Amino acid sequence: MPDLSDQFYLRLEPFTDFATVGDVERYETVPADWVILAADIVRSRDAIEAGRYKEVNLIGAAVISAVLNQVGRENVPFVFGGDGAMLLVPPSAVEAGKIALAGVQRLAAEETGLSLRTAAIPLTEIRSNGADVCLRKYELSPGNYLAMVIGGGLELADRILKDEDLCKPFLIDPAMAVEPDLEGLSCRWEPLPSERGKVLSLILRPSEGGGESLRSVAADIEHIVGFDPLGETDSANHVTRDRLRFRFPPRGLGLEIRMLSRTGNRFAYGAKAVFQSLATIWGFVTGLSIGPFRPARYLQEICRHTDHRKLDDSLRLVLDVSTEQLNALTDYLDEAFRARRLNYGIHVSDSALMTCFMTDIGASQHVHFIDGANGGLSAAASDFKQRKAATS
Repeated sequence: MPDLSDQFYLRLEPFTDFATVGDVERYETVPADWVILAADIVRSRDAIEAGRYKEVNLIGAAVISAVLNQVGRENVPFVFGGDGAMLLVPPSAVEAGKIALAGVQRLAAEETGLSLRTAAIPLTEIRSNGADVCLRKYELSPGNYLAMVIGGGLELADRILKDEDLCKPFLIDPAMAVEPDLEGLSCRWEPLPSERGKVLSLILRPSEGGGESLRSVAADIEHIVGFDPLGETDSANHVTRDRLRFRFPPRGLGLEIRMLSRTGNRFAYGAKAVFQSLATIWGFVTGLSIGPFRPARYLQEICRHTDHRKLDDSLRLVLDVSTEQLNALTDYLDEAFRARRLNYGIHVSDSALMTCFMTDIGASQHVHFIDGANGGLSAAASDFKQRKAATS
């Protein structure tokens, strides 16, 4: 008989209306024997300032792809954070997940020189410190899901991971490392330019009131920018067909080849990647299918299969706004912060980055991680924490 704890996420009923993401009563508590697998790039700000945020994003996405390829994607919720990621795994997947993270840690050091800290933090530790992890499963399309998380547990796990002393009991042994399976990971798209002027990476959290306050804040933002940030329109989604750009050779192709060819022939993988890139361009130009790749359908799916909006204790958005909208929105957020109605963090850039994880393109199984360029959500998180510290 299947273990009900192991199948918790698999059995979770998905929802499709993102506007209901703040309905806290619909979240379900994660089983007590689950574990948070957490990864974070140490001193990521230095890499960002050196112009290496694409590499930072790719390592963050590699964490997710390595674990899902190792333990399966159906029952493992994940959250992409820009400079790292968090996944929740059942007891049966803990050891395999730790091995995968140790592998990405070694790969990051050897291929990029970035230091990735990884930890396995039991939910019992989170709950003993007064926080919790509760989930909903947002359906992008059949078989493609994003985890929405409340309870303060991931925020606490992040604090533990970033504290050298607190994280020591939970650090993953680097000696566990084997070469990670990163099949499906890619970074071939060009940065997605702003059409209105600025790409805003925004993290916000109402001080109280749960879902009602979140809806109220979203309504205020809609009044300022002219579109519902939780809505399904192109205005709310930075990933649209008009913004998608593909060039040859893709700028991230060299790093992708280095990372994904470590267990095989690098030349052979490189030749395959080059052929795929050329075939992609040919497919987009002609509209003709190539094997399972159907260009028109894929472009439509990309625009739906993104994490440009998500809730993991805080609402995280990547929005395209004008300078006037940005100024008005910043004024609103400042006023709301001073009134202690919410806390927020922002980062502004001229474009967004997209990193892809494709498990079966023919079956429409792919997700795309969206982040503001040159710091994005990582920089917004630092801004959020600094503002929070100033009031505590």
